[in-house]
Amino acid sequence: MQEGRLKILFRHKNSHVLNVYCTAGFPKLESTLPVMQALQKNGADIIELGIPYSDPLADGPVIQESGGIALQNGMSIKVLFEQLKGMRDLHGEYSAKITIPVILMGYLNPVLQYGFEKFCADAAALGVDGLILPDIPIREYETVYGPVLKKYGLDFIFLVTPETAEDRIRKIDELSSGFIYAVSSSSTTGKDKDFAGVEKYLQRLQSMQLKNPLLVGFGIRDKATFESACKYANGAIIGSAYIRALQQGGNIEETTKSFLADILK
Repeated sequence: MQEGRLKILFRHKNSHVLNVYCTAGFPKLESTLPVMQALQKNGADIIELGIPYSDPLADGPVIQESGGIALQNGMSIKVLFEQLKGMRDLHGEYSAKITIPVILMGYLNPVLQYGFEKFCADAAALGVDGLILPDIPIREYETVYGPVLKKYGLDFIFLVTPETAEDRIRKIDELSSGFIYAVSSSSTTGKDKDFAGVEKYLQRLQSMQLKNPLLVGFGIRDKATFESACKYANGAIIGSAYIRALQQGGNIEETTKSFLADILK
């Protein structure tokens, strides 16, 4: 089987990997691909594309609001898959094709409504690299969902928190592919974190010498928090802060360029 984009990325770059979350269909329904292009062009290493859902358990108010707007705009899995049709194609509607890894982040219910196997097959055919579905239990992943994901060559990313027991982290490391999403605290996304308190937890994860790369998420919002996270992990995930920048309006390309330049400078 062909080596996946995430594996290739982490083989070539094992520190300061920047994964940026954006909500599909936000700020406008047709913004999805322009936002993805702007992220790729201005230094993001991975795009985490959120599928809006009416009951997003792990999302803080900023991402929830963006999801609500995207749903009002008419975003759905079907619409998203239509939009992503040309993303890996040089001759598609968008001349600048997406070459960096793309992960879909969502919740199980809408995926089950679409049909789990159909979702995986369609996502893989479009060039999606992996999934984050935080509400899939480990046991069900092992018995029901994991084999389907493997069949279509999709990586699956689990979340761990400061409260996750060591044996469970080791189990997650065994089952995961792509990377492990280290949630910096047990609250929702977008909350400002005191990174001093997070450091002990990240040091603990680092000392476990897990086989998967680690990316830290929740509360990463600027250069300082990005750099702090990167001391103990392979990189970090930024979501709410970028959504907030997009919310302020203006040109997507310019907003993204300015936002990422501040973090990567």
